[in-house]
Amino acid sequence: MNNKYVTSVEERRLNGEDREDEEDDDEGNEKGMEAWERAYADERSWESLQEDESGLLRPIDNSSLHHAQYRRRLRALSAASSNARIQKGLIRYLYILIDFSRAAKEMDFRPSRGAVVAKHVEAFIREFFDQNPLSHIGLITLKDGVAHCLTDLGGSPDSHIKALMGKLEFSGDSSLQNALDLVHGYLNQIPTYGHREVLVLYSALSTCDPGDIMDTIQKCKKSKIRCSVVGLSAEMYICKHLCQETGGSYTVALDEVSVVLPRSADLIYINVYVFHVLF
Repeated sequence: MNNKYVTSVEERRLNGEDREDEEDDDEGNEKGMEAWERAYADERSWESLQEDESGLLRPIDNSSLHHAQYRRRLRALSAASSNARIQKGLIRYLYILIDFSRAAKEMDFRPSRGAVVAKHVEAFIREFFDQNPLSHIGLITLKDGVAHCLTDLGGSPDSHIKALMGKLEFSGDSSLQNALDLVHGYLNQIPTYGHREVLVLYSALSTCDPGDIMDTIQKCKKSKIRCSVVGLSAEMYICKHLCQETGGSYTVALDEVSVVLPRSADLIYINVYVFHVLF
């Protein structure tokens, strides 16, 4: 046992002497170098050079390497998701639901809510077809607890405007559920290449529905119908919930001021007199 202990001590001593000799050699080599040589040895600047296609040495651009790695990761992710088929709606199918209930007779907007809305729906339709010539619009009115199809989906702005201006009659209550059910039946038949949209111009503070409107909202969500609402009175929970569930936007007109109106991905800016629609 004593022999083993002596042997281990000797090995440790020899190893320590070897390390000391190596350190002395390194120090001797550094002392034998000039100051400028030691500076380059410490920096090892030659490792930051690479040879280009013409044989010249150029510094390595780390930022370009990071960008190349980032692009490779993006390509890998896109290749992984290439099996998923992505379709983009090229043609927009839009229904405008206009509240023609007795609430549209209110005169907080001059001459009345309904008249002001009709005026700006006209401007909206003309600008919509200027920017989306292949798309289609349909008009639906809400009054007397029933939703009436004023015009079918079509591409003629003049026919929509003429039909709208000839039916400025306000009466009864409005039913948001009946209107959404009617629109869902129309837009659910639209092909997959079309983008389904609904714009609701709502004047009333309530909705008179025959059933559970939450089920109707879920049907619209399942059919990928994007619903946006512009309120002309106070904010309503059901309208806000409809927009949140279907991915639309909800705004309320506060007063008669000129604001900016961007629409959908087109980002069209129009000065209007009443409301602000993020549509």
